[in-house]
Amino acid sequence: MEKKVEAILWSIALPGFAQLLSRNYVKGILLILIEIIVNVQGNLNTLIVLSFQGHTQEAVQQADYLWIMFYPCLYFFAIWDAYKNAGGDEKPYMAVPFASAAFITTIGVAYSSQAIMGVVVGPIFLPILSSFVGLGLGFATRIIIRDC
Repeated sequence: MEKKVEAILWSIALPGFAQLLSRNYVKGILLILIEIIVNVQGNLNTLIVLSFQGHTQEAVQQADYLWIMFYPCLYFFAIWDAYKNAGGDEKPYMAVPFASAAFITTIGVAYSSQAIMGVVVGPIFLPILSSFVGLGLGFATRIIIRDC
């Protein structure tokens, strides 16, 4: 269990780190390079700073949505892959929560510039909130699929 948690935490820190730790060097370096490209092209670090400083509207304007829409899939694939490589593939259908989170978070990115109940949540916080919804739906779906 410790190994799985460690893999998830390193992947959350930066996609590819857990792969490097598990000696999957090619995959780890590739994930890090893709993360850097998407991060730079999508202006992601600027969006994070602006969002955490409360400048949501400016973050929306600075976002390159065509690039950051790709990030949730990269992010959750890297987390799932790290979890799987740390022994997380013992339980059936464990990819479902990660795939669901990637899908729902991507939808969160797509709608993050829109007002929801009069508030624009923005390109960082709506995807983060969406990821919890996606994981919850994914774990529920996994249970349903597993029990069929």
